[in-house]
Amino acid sequence: MADCNMQSMQRPRPGSCSRDQLSGMHLAIAYVPWQHWNETYHLDKAMQTGTIFPELDKPFLGKRGACR
Repeated sequence: MADCNMQSMQRPRPGSCSRDQLSGMHLAIAYVPWQHWNETYHLDKAMQTGTIFPELDKPFLGKRGACR
């Protein structure tokens, strides 16, 4: 039972916690901003980019996410 003490700085061993001991904990809280339906890509462009929504078209540029 000491393995599942959440006050401890050590992580419990995999499989050492029972479902009852973790039942009161929240898994996650997500925030999803409201999206407005604007214009969409034509079918040919949508198939090339992988989305019909121009707002979601984020091409990979081969760079890291952080500024250097």
